[in-house]
Amino acid sequence: MKILLMGNPNVGKSVFFTELTGINAISSNYAGTTVTFMEGQFSVGDKNYTLIDVPGTYSLTPTSDAESVAADFIKSSADAIICVLDASNLERNLRLALEIRAYNIPTVYVLNLMDVAARHGVSINAKLLEQELGAPVIETVAVKRQGINELTKRLSEVIETPACAGSCDNCVMCPNKAWATAKEITRRVAKKNSAKLSFMDKLGDNMMKPIPGLPIALLVIAIAIGVVVFGGRGLRAGALLPLVNQVIVPFFRFIFGAMLPDGIFQNILVGEFGIFVISFEWILALVFPYVLLFYVVFTFLEDTGFLPRISVLFDNIMRKLGVQGGSLIHMMMGYGCAVPAIIGTRAATSRKERLIISAAICFAIPCISQTGALISLFAGFSWWMMPAMMLFSLLLFVAATAVVGKFVKGNVDPLLLEIPNLLIPNPKAYGRKLLIRMKHFLKDAQVPMMIAIVFAAVLAESGVLEIIAEAARPLVGGWLGLPYEAVTALILGIVRREMSVAPLVALDLTSLQAFVGGVVSLMYLPCISVFAILAKEFKAKIAIILAVSTIVLALFVGGLINQIGQLFI
Repeated sequence: MKILLMGNPNVGKSVFFTELTGINAISSNYAGTTVTFMEGQFSVGDKNYTLIDVPGTYSLTPTSDAESVAADFIKSSADAIICVLDASNLERNLRLALEIRAYNIPTVYVLNLMDVAARHGVSINAKLLEQELGAPVIETVAVKRQGINELTKRLSEVIETPACAGSCDNCVMCPNKAWATAKEITRRVAKKNSAKLSFMDKLGDNMMKPIPGLPIALLVIAIAIGVVVFGGRGLRAGALLPLVNQVIVPFFRFIFGAMLPDGIFQNILVGEFGIFVISFEWILALVFPYVLLFYVVFTFLEDTGFLPRISVLFDNIMRKLGVQGGSLIHMMMGYGCAVPAIIGTRAATSRKERLIISAAICFAIPCISQTGALISLFAGFSWWMMPAMMLFSLLLFVAATAVVGKFVKGNVDPLLLEIPNLLIPNPKAYGRKLLIRMKHFLKDAQVPMMIAIVFAAVLAESGVLEIIAEAARPLVGGWLGLPYEAVTALILGIVRREMSVAPLVALDLTSLQAFVGGVVSLMYLPCISVFAILAKEFKAKIAIILAVSTIVLALFVGGLINQIGQLFI
């Protein structure tokens, strides 16, 4: 008992999924977000169905892993299909609609983004389109819930009448005929008025031109970095650190001090590396402010349609590195978390491109938690240290793409990326997505981070840390030039990326030591979660190669920087 939710990328499917099921699916304004599928329970009349949010696809003849999933779903048994169409790009969307019609599954067609179509001067005769498709057509603006109730009502009707959705003469057609039919139907049902382009439309077009697109892109990126870096520092110093140091930690020390005698158990809980001390210092005060502001900015840029535009703008540069301009989207996702960024590469059309992007993310792209920890680490030193680390990250990205591109066989296809309309995000949808992302971060990150913190507390209080540090002294103290306590960072970094930085913040480091520690953290094995997703996506051999390579190169490059730096001290 299932209903498929299908359509091109960027037509609002995930918004419908959220509204209909109540499950908080992420709705994104660029292709490649929904690369697997989501499902939730959905009632139609007195019957319950499983609503499946199928990956966005332009055709049922797949050219990528994501489109293969969509093609497989429609070949399975489904009770009905909700096919979402972009009213502002009707002809392109109708090709998929016609392919879906060929499967004789009860279907409701949804004309979404009607407000955007009106802004473009496009008017559509929905009743005539309904006759052409032989199935109900509902006009909607999903982010404003317009048309949702009508969709549910018409869906109930078509489920009760399981018949061919269209004329049998048109049920099976070749791709060329599908395009020709879509063009002819669009000509009959859609009219283009002589409306002038709005300011947002003009701005969206100009953002893909070198001038003024490049200055606009650089300005937006600079503002975004400024909001995350300086806003995060202000939130950390002005609110969260005082809250942790003056309220939360003293409270738990008082509670456990009254309940437990002095000794190892009290130290594990509220000592220097106590669970109820560093959990708040590292998670709440060190990581949380930067994660929050990153998602505030990233979600806004995502919903406006900015990201695909910079992908087009920088495509020529990225092609020289061996990848499409669309890989910039995955880089931006990687700055949030490497796991969804690597999963998102399923939208790429070749295995070579997927491997190049995934390797570059592992070697050169710090997640937002790690970035926040790096900002805190460098805060007490010269202003140039964080920009220097960003430049080093960029050089690593270039080197990683070049090297992996040489060793991996295959081709990288030309950029084929849909450019969505430039929009001002809907406040309700934006706020909901931001809340969802923060919930996901807290849910996904809390357990591994707490495991790392408990591990650190036990290592410190049991004396095992000193034993390991003594054994690693030639590497940590001699080659890397770091205090022996930095061993904790190397151990915990395997669990969570930011944990390779957090222990360093509390140490009395020199500028050189801080930069070396940051370099090692940046290049170090990108945590167990990333290793697991690499093994799942590319098999264990690739995951092991990347893990070993990152660890070895991190220690080698970090030590090399230390040795060279010592010559100038």
